[in-house]
Amino acid sequence: MHIRGSQRIVFGKSWRTMKQQGRSLSRDERGVTAIEFALLAFPFFGIIGAILQTSLIFLASQVLESAVHDASRAIRTGQVQGASMTLDQFRTDVCGRLYGLFDDCAGLHIRVNTVTNFQSATVVPPVNSDCSAPCDWTQAQTWTPGGGNAVVLVQIYYRYPVLLQLGPLGMSNLGDGRRLLGSATVFQNEPFT
Repeated sequence: MHIRGSQRIVFGKSWRTMKQQGRSLSRDERGVTAIEFALLAFPFFGIIGAILQTSLIFLASQVLESAVHDASRAIRTGQVQGASMTLDQFRTDVCGRLYGLFDDCAGLHIRVNTVTNFQSATVVPPVNSDCSAPCDWTQAQTWTPGGGNAVVLVQIYYRYPVLLQLGPLGMSNLGDGRRLLGSATVFQNEPFT
């Protein structure tokens, strides 16, 4: 900075010139929209992604619930027992009711057991929730649809992929970043023979 007479010169420009440029720059609003969009884009699209992810998981959960109840009706009425249906055939029946929301129907974990009464029906998820990747099933699949008047507990689980990981605010509840979806129903078979 040099001082010539009553004018200050800063890097070859007078102070007055720099002051005028500063005023015109403060009034210039070109690019404001782009800067505001850049500041708000990440939170906005993050919220939109979280809403879509949450909606997809809740939809998949409801579809699984409906599929389990509909497929279990065939056990309750004796159609499964009459046709000597296997676990894999039952899995195919459930899978046909999932409307393509589940990528791998072989990933369905099915447990069908007869229990002594309704009070003894306990539902325990077949995976350890604090597992680390990969989270494998901790219990074997079972297939005992029971006879007439038997009390049957049907449990079906799926490790659903979570696309948008948001740390502690995310939808995953397993250590490998997936969400355990499950549905269970208990009923008494009809008195078929």
